[in-house]
Amino acid sequence: MLGGLLPFKPREALKDAFAGVTLASMNIPQVLGYTRIAGTPVVTGLYTVLLPLVAFAVLGSSRHLVVAADSATAAIFSSSLSRMAPLASEKYMALVGMLTLLTAGLLLLARVFKLGFLADFLSRTVLVGFLTGVGIQVGIAMLGGMLGINIISHRTLGQLWEVVRGAPALSPQTTALSIFVVASILLGRRFAPRFPASLVVVVGTIVASAWFHLSKHGFAVIGPVPGGLPSLKWPDANWRETLDLLPVAGSCFVMIIAQSAATSRVYATIFKERVDEDADILGIAAANAAAAISGAFVVNGSPTQTAMADQAGARSQVAQLAFAAVVLVVLLFLTGPLQYLPHCVLASIVFTIAIGMVNVQGLSDIRRQSPGEFLLALFTATAVPAIGVEQGILLAIALSLVQHVRHSYQPHTMVLAPGVTGRWEPAPAAPGSQTEPGLIIYRFGADLFYANADRFADEVRSLVDKAPASVRWFVLDAGTVTDLDYSAAQTVRDLIGELTAKNVAVIFARVNTYLRADLDRHGISAKLGEVKIFATLHEAIEATRPGGPLAGQDASKAPVMRDDG
Repeated sequence: MLGGLLPFKPREALKDAFAGVTLASMNIPQVLGYTRIAGTPVVTGLYTVLLPLVAFAVLGSSRHLVVAADSATAAIFSSSLSRMAPLASEKYMALVGMLTLLTAGLLLLARVFKLGFLADFLSRTVLVGFLTGVGIQVGIAMLGGMLGINIISHRTLGQLWEVVRGAPALSPQTTALSIFVVASILLGRRFAPRFPASLVVVVGTIVASAWFHLSKHGFAVIGPVPGGLPSLKWPDANWRETLDLLPVAGSCFVMIIAQSAATSRVYATIFKERVDEDADILGIAAANAAAAISGAFVVNGSPTQTAMADQAGARSQVAQLAFAAVVLVVLLFLTGPLQYLPHCVLASIVFTIAIGMVNVQGLSDIRRQSPGEFLLALFTATAVPAIGVEQGILLAIALSLVQHVRHSYQPHTMVLAPGVTGRWEPAPAAPGSQTEPGLIIYRFGADLFYANADRFADEVRSLVDKAPASVRWFVLDAGTVTDLDYSAAQTVRDLIGELTAKNVAVIFARVNTYLRADLDRHGISAKLGEVKIFATLHEAIEATRPGGPLAGQDASKAPVMRDDG
């Protein structure tokens, strides 16, 4: 507890408190905008940065992570819940509350069973693609509100078609105001990132709306916003609805685990601090439980809001507590003016958030460094608006796992071969490669398991069969092999039998403790013979030389010793 607050130093805490006030000025318009994505009443955005912030500050370990409303999780649950109840309705809010509570429960289970490592199964490549797709989806969803066009569809492609079809009837004044808001915020971000451009825009449009009665001139406004503290109550959802919400909660859970862990790790590295992922999971679970019973929606460790806190100078959770205190003041005394805020202004704020989620720089870096992974990221980014956010997160997980399996299925393989200097150097394991006449030293770059075992065996056969000279010694450099499953073991045993029949002696080099246990358990050690298993590559090579323990098997054909570096 209190890992994000302690040690407490009054002077630093005062700086953090001022940073929290600055963060509130930049972030309050943003959390109001997130309600457009979540489909909830505007005031619920303020609820997400009240009790949830306090809960994480008390129980979390990260000094920098801001746990609040987040566009990715909001997009995940709104796309599913909008088909179960009308947006912002009493039933919809009950479902949102139960979903948030279920998410808190899954996070609590993850803490109990120490499942923080699950964050590692969503690769950064696919996460960049997923968040880019969410940015595209959210941006398209906001176009109707920005242009004054009524949108009915819940599907991204359907929304885009409705915008195109309704373009001739768009509202000129609403469109002009939206363009002004978007331009102001983006220019503020570009030239004065610490200036609360969103807050100035919100306050300015509220004043203009009240003064000029914009609601009577074709501008749709938010209307009355309830003030005061949120009421605490248990979400009212039946058993059937709760079961239907579980898959959606699972998607939110995965996104929270991945985003929060990645964000807290980044800032812990920057500031050379220790972060306890399990404690953070507990803190986020408590934050979501607080959100569920206080009428808010799913909260997440937000990368964008954490970056904003860092820019404001926040160095501990004291800043987030100050942020919550400002929100408390707004709820008690300042919700009245919000009724004059035009809908298009909120939609425009969210549109700028969506633009920030489209990580062009990240995609460009991936494309430059790894074209294959770029295609995965691009496919994920396209799939999210095409098939839905919830399905997109499941696809992202699947692609991350496929990416990992693909690397294990097609690992780098090499043969030590003479280089230009005459010394042995790693070279691609192409048919016809050999280390020297009669000897092949082969390196396989992954664990052997059921999926890649046949590929391994086929490549070994090809190297032996197509070698320029008759092969007498085949040395497997097993330095990267730490595991051997049952299927792969049977394949290796059969391969050893085939090569032995061809008068090729198979030798295992750089065998670690874990691999040796697998070789013993599957009977490979007995088939090879103890004298053909070595802890180092040098020992394996020496064994084939004249006078070595294996030289007697075919001493007349033993290769001549040479300097291998």
